[in-house]
Amino acid sequence: MKGRKWFFLALPPLLLVPLAAVLYQASGGASCARCHEIRSSYETWRVSTHRSEDCSACHGGLLTPDPAFHLANLRRLVRHLRGDVNEPPRLAHANLDDVVERCARCHREEYVAWQSGPHSVTYARIFLDKEHNRKRALMDDCLRCHAMHFEGSIRDLVEPLDTKGPWRLKRPELANRPVLPCMACHQMHRPGEPRKRPWVERAVWGPQQPVARPSLALFDRRELRPVALRLLPLPQMREGARPVRMSPDPRQGLCYQCHAPLASFQVGSGDDRTPIGVHEGISCLACHERHTQNTRASCANCHPKMSNCGLDVEKMDTTFRDPSSRHNIHFVKCADCHPKGVPPKRAPKARQAD
Repeated sequence: MKGRKWFFLALPPLLLVPLAAVLYQASGGASCARCHEIRSSYETWRVSTHRSEDCSACHGGLLTPDPAFHLANLRRLVRHLRGDVNEPPRLAHANLDDVVERCARCHREEYVAWQSGPHSVTYARIFLDKEHNRKRALMDDCLRCHAMHFEGSIRDLVEPLDTKGPWRLKRPELANRPVLPCMACHQMHRPGEPRKRPWVERAVWGPQQPVARPSLALFDRRELRPVALRLLPLPQMREGARPVRMSPDPRQGLCYQCHAPLASFQVGSGDDRTPIGVHEGISCLACHERHTQNTRASCANCHPKMSNCGLDVEKMDTTFRDPSSRHNIHFVKCADCHPKGVPPKRAPKARQAD
């Protein structure tokens, strides 16, 4: 009898699971917005590029097998009933990996490219780098670009904070997790139109094609929210007193947040790589692929292999061919290899008659 009693006590909560699932599907996700703190996120999702995807596709649902997921939702429900809520709700650092895996279900090509590129670098690779840590002490500002979603200070992540070491992660479970997940550069709840398929829908001609996707944004760990690309201006870089000609590509506004110059805005200072010389005015994304950052085809993207000198540009003495070259591909000038004067451009050879 006692076993039956507990069965009947547990039955009503169990019946709520399929009932809630049916309610969610019937409402098209609107049932999520019945909690007022979720309303703003729901409204931006309705006009975003992901509006055809259910909330559960990215955030998990009632049938998600992870017990921790449901326990976290139960805690949020208790906080909601108590009136102790965050508006809008924020994605916890502990849930990032799950959401990134769900991104990969639809964006498989982009995910694989990111995973094979430098932006998928792990906590262990960044914060346990002996060569770096011996030259420069770790500080909170490191988290601005590396581990911007980490909930805490550098003292909560690494010890000791000196240049002697040995260093270790205070949260060893983070060792193989990426410091720059998808949400570091992309905002999911952002107004925008789904990408058109020109082989099915009306083609959008070149001048009307967008340069940047509406999801591009920098996650600001101070504000705990993404800052849209349109709010990230391009700096006016200088070479000495000379203003440098800048590419108008707005996507660079995101690159410059981490690959930034010092306060002097001098090219090559700090982590800056603004191109000058033969490549001045070229966008970062003209040479670096979006997610892999691969530069193998960068030369061929803009010009044939032969330079004005008639040499194969991929075999020239630059850091494109050899990282130890003294001619950095970002700053190389014709005069670097021709100190006595740049030779005139060779005229193309006339074709011989058959």
